[in-house]
Amino acid sequence: MASILDEYEDSQNTRQSSQQHSRLSSTNIGLAHSGFVNVRLEEEKPIFNKQRIDFTPPEKINHLAVCNNQLCMSLGKDTLLRIDLAKPDQPNQIELGRKDDSKVHRLFLDPTGSHVLISLSTSECLYLNRNTQKVRSLSRWRGHLIESVGWNKLLGNETSTGPILVGTSQGIIFEAEISANEGSLFNTNPDQYFRQVHSLEEDGRPVPVCCMEVERGLENKYFIITTTRKRLFQFVGKVAEGSEQQGFSSIFNQNQDLLPSFQEFPANMGYSEITFYTSKLRTSPKAFAWMMGNGVLYGQLDYVRPDSLLSDVQVWEYTPDIDLNLNKPISIVLTQFHFLLLLHDRVKAICTLNGQVVFEDVFPDKFGPLKKMIKDPVGGLVWIYTERAVFRYHIQREARDVWQMYMSMNKFDLAKEYCRDRPECMDMVLAKEAEHCFQNKRYLESAKCYALTQNYFEEIALKFIEAKQEEALKEFLLKKLNNLKQSERTQITLLVTWLAELYLNSLGQLESDGNSIIFQETRNEFRHFLSSPKHKECLFNNRSTIYDLLASHGNVDDMVYFSVVMQDYERVISHYCQHDNYCDALEVLSKHCDEKLFYKFSPVLMQHIPRKVVDAWIQMGKKLDPKKLIPALMNYSQMGSTQQISETIRYMEFCVYELNVTEEAIHNYLLSLYAKYKPDSLLLYLEQAGTHASEIHYDLKYALRLCAEHGYLRACVLVYRIMELYEEAVDLALQVDVDLAKSCADLPEDDEELRKKLWLKIARHVVQEEKDVKKAMNCLSSCNLLKIEDILPFFPDFVTIDHFKEAICSSLEEYNQHIEELKQEMEEATESAKRIREDIQEMRNKYGVVDSQEKCAACDFPLLNRPFYLFLCGHMFHYDCLFQE
Repeated sequence: MASILDEYEDSQNTRQSSQQHSRLSSTNIGLAHSGFVNVRLEEEKPIFNKQRIDFTPPEKINHLAVCNNQLCMSLGKDTLLRIDLAKPDQPNQIELGRKDDSKVHRLFLDPTGSHVLISLSTSECLYLNRNTQKVRSLSRWRGHLIESVGWNKLLGNETSTGPILVGTSQGIIFEAEISANEGSLFNTNPDQYFRQVHSLEEDGRPVPVCCMEVERGLENKYFIITTTRKRLFQFVGKVAEGSEQQGFSSIFNQNQDLLPSFQEFPANMGYSEITFYTSKLRTSPKAFAWMMGNGVLYGQLDYVRPDSLLSDVQVWEYTPDIDLNLNKPISIVLTQFHFLLLLHDRVKAICTLNGQVVFEDVFPDKFGPLKKMIKDPVGGLVWIYTERAVFRYHIQREARDVWQMYMSMNKFDLAKEYCRDRPECMDMVLAKEAEHCFQNKRYLESAKCYALTQNYFEEIALKFIEAKQEEALKEFLLKKLNNLKQSERTQITLLVTWLAELYLNSLGQLESDGNSIIFQETRNEFRHFLSSPKHKECLFNNRSTIYDLLASHGNVDDMVYFSVVMQDYERVISHYCQHDNYCDALEVLSKHCDEKLFYKFSPVLMQHIPRKVVDAWIQMGKKLDPKKLIPALMNYSQMGSTQQISETIRYMEFCVYELNVTEEAIHNYLLSLYAKYKPDSLLLYLEQAGTHASEIHYDLKYALRLCAEHGYLRACVLVYRIMELYEEAVDLALQVDVDLAKSCADLPEDDEELRKKLWLKIARHVVQEEKDVKKAMNCLSSCNLLKIEDILPFFPDFVTIDHFKEAICSSLEEYNQHIEELKQEMEEATESAKRIREDIQEMRNKYGVVDSQEKCAACDFPLLNRPFYLFLCGHMFHYDCLFQE
């Protein structure tokens, strides 16, 4: 007994494996059109894997119940065996202590596995709690043969069941509550109360309540499902919040005035059984299956519907081998996608999706007829027992082949949901969905699905071409392109080029049809495709091909757009210029600030929009080299040349005064423009440019020649002055203004002879040309180098001396003063010579005494060894030492 449920043997035979293998023969994936190959290394385990428990009961097994890993088994007449499946080696055997001929009629175990109800054939009921060994009789229940129990999943716990519903063989539904506590002094019974709340009938006669289920929905709404032999009843009602402990009588009272909602089937096999499927613990069931005389009624549970809890209901009719007279179904269990029917010698599994029998397991005769099948909602195991053996089924990966069933039913979204982690199955589903959409002429949906499959690209493309579905083909190519890796460059190039051709064809057709709205939408879609970052590299590498396609279709606007996307601004600007759209061309230039493009297109733009072009140049500032723009500036046209010239001068002035450009060509060009078109600014420019050749950035000789050609004498004088050609400056200045000549004559400050010569030129001009003696005298006062005798030769012989009286007297006084100064200097020189002669005479009589021990002050060697010098101060040096020092 110690090894019960711990050790078991696998009783699967090869026949079962072959049945399971043939269940879905198409599992062997690897079709010719798929990119996947089936490489299973081992045989897959069946969904329903049967195991026999290594347990030989000491007596016949009458009943068995399992819930929450707690197993209760009725053995023989008077024995109850309890086993905690978490501790299978510690079974607990209890004697019921019945001396009469009563037998166990039913065995009920609550969802927590704590409360066991034992219905006896003598219309008595016993109670046993998991934490006690004492079996207690429920006195209030006496006289009723219990057929079913509806447990309270919300309030039930280890010590109390909470309000529960009990169905009897006479169709009466009682409400009761059982507590494991001993109770008070006057009430030691575990059953707290036991009261009738409803009764069920069939054809006007009471019938057994075969099954009961109590579920709570939203907003304190309760659903009670009960079944008889051929009817399924539904009771729906609300329980006030906080009053759940008062029980379910209020729900039945709400339905007293109305007939309860029920479904009835004609056939009757004497009993029925309903089972439910719950996806997670402590949640409401999602589906149901009711085994009755006509077959199995199964479907979903919808807690929102007001009229009925049951939805998507179907009836599975019994197969011919199930004879209600000879081979009735005994039990039913519902799983996620199947329900299992228990017959006297076998188990059948029927898929709830398609109603097909997908599994059949025949039991050997040596174990006796099968008695019952139970499912543990907590552990998920299915238990089957005979009088002499116990079996259990493990349900493994039940959803593994569901995708195929959904696929065969054309429920492709559900099929994909159940094969997300199996790419080979997903490929088959997508291919089937694509083919289904294609056959139903839903070509766009078909294209999207085909693009996700591994089917041959050429076959799919040809299908859409033959069907003349360019939009679907385009969608297929787009999806396929998005699924390609960046390394698949050849395929990307092919698809991108093909798509461009399709878009252009579509645009051309729409334009000819005059459908402007769809045309604009398609154009926007095409432009989005052209500007896609994902395909930018491919489009750039093959841009010449795209340009050729655009040109062949005459699609100029999209070609301009594509050029902008490819940053091929030269092509864009050329296009605008060819179509005389110069403002847009300049806008592209200004936006992208490409210096090379400015140099290339400025000559053309300058001819037509000079002001805007110069504004753009000024905005570019130092980014542009003005020297490279000279060809554009010099490209004047006959029309609007005045504006071009003024704009040219404006830009040159910007370069010189704002950018401080020192290029000689720029300054020379500005000089030429001033000389030809703006002479008023010429002299101002020359004066501001500087007065020394080192400060000048223009060519002086060029400036001189330019000014001379146009007769700007003042400008020429200024250039001569900067070139230090003062004689030429004075000669030219005398033609303009004597004062200008005077300012030039004073410039050579370090060369008095030249200054005198220049002033003599001025004086001669004043005397000989202007014949103005007064001005000539002013020249004497303006230059201290000129004397009256210097300018007298310029006057004619008939001029009277009165005009020069003051000048001659002044000159004579200066001479007398100069003579006196010379006499004074001679006397001072004579006196100085006399003193020097006396000093020399005195020096001749001086002498010094040198001792033989004296040493040189420089080398510290004896002085008399070599020639030496003696100083009056007493220092003595060798000749060579002194010379060296």
